[in-house]
Amino acid sequence: MEASKRPTEARGGFPHPRIIDIQRARILAAMVALAAERGFAGATVARVVARSGVSRRTFYELFSDREECFLAAFDDGIARVAREVVPAYEGAGTWREKIRAALCALLQVLDYEPGMGRLVVVETLGAGPLALERRARSLAQVVTVVDEGRREGKRGDGPPPLTAEGIAGAVFSVIHTRMVEGDRRPLVMLVNPLTSMIVLPYLGAAAARGELDRPLPKRSERPTPAPARADPLAELGMRVTYRTMRVLYAVGEQPGASNRAVGHAAGIEDQGQISKLLARLARLGLIENTGDGAKGAPNAWSLTERGEGLSQAVGQR
Repeated sequence: MEASKRPTEARGGFPHPRIIDIQRARILAAMVALAAERGFAGATVARVVARSGVSRRTFYELFSDREECFLAAFDDGIARVAREVVPAYEGAGTWREKIRAALCALLQVLDYEPGMGRLVVVETLGAGPLALERRARSLAQVVTVVDEGRREGKRGDGPPPLTAEGIAGAVFSVIHTRMVEGDRRPLVMLVNPLTSMIVLPYLGAAAARGELDRPLPKRSERPTPAPARADPLAELGMRVTYRTMRVLYAVGEQPGASNRAVGHAAGIEDQGQISKLLARLARLGLIENTGDGAKGAPNAWSLTERGEGLSQAVGQR
């Protein structure tokens, strides 16, 4: 499903982009965790739904299938890596220093986020042609950066362009092997030998030996945490769907509304369904019936303080 086709507004006119963001983040986090634990083949929709705490319907509102979900998790992972690697590369001086700084940033973020790293480096190989295409595009960017080394030679005519492709492939092959074998040593310990391997064809043996003797970065140099995605629904301890939130918004828009009025505003005409949803929100302490309780009198629903806070938090753009 293309992003442009995803819903940006709930039926009944109630906005829910914030809900979409929260649910999508839950699903992608579940995909990352399951891919790391069970591989792509084991990260089924059923398991992703169970791990994320969203409904199957919600999953298919956001993703057409498991593959699209995996690709979205891959894209998120690459963006996470780029947030560390690009500034490190651009902030260094010479090409040699840029390579070392970028490689160090890459290895550190893979150390601190191993699930994401395994999905990006390992599981893409078995996730189908689209994942391989995404991986190839990312690797091509690395090849371009490595190929800049041809300008560093004394005559500026360095080895042929194919060299960079071979080097980039070798670097990721080493990282892939360490991950698959379950080597517990920090990947950042590879920064010296890998940098040495990269600079050797361009700057010669002396420069390569120099990289082997450089001090390793300190473990305390933790990469910048990924942007926090606050989840105001998490404390409820149960699934809250778009339909449920539409009902919550409807109550907030029309305090004192009856079951029928809330259902109409939320785009839910089935009175049995709206009654169940209202009862559910009442059990969660998000709404309360403020009617007089007389027999046969219509309910009069209003948000509780908790419901008001949740409605405002989820409605933030």
